[in-house]
Amino acid sequence: MIKFILVINMISYTPFFKTLLSKNITEYHLIYKEGFSANTIHRIKHGKDISTKTLDALCFVLNCEVGDIIEHKKE
Repeated sequence: MIKFILVINMISYTPFFKTLLSKNITEYHLIYKEGFSANTIHRIKHGKDISTKTLDALCFVLNCEVGDIIEHKKE
């Protein structure tokens, strides 16, 4: 018998994209000017996990708080 486990991603990166827009910063800028990997941006776009080190680096570069990058959705 095969059992499937439904995984619901409760972390949303919606604030990240709003922050980029409000600060007029592109994904291109993050990759080619700030040194973030394209894979990191890909993971964010697809709602996958990123490390707290990456989260900290994004906060530093964007001069913002964690809540400006991620939010916890209670569904």
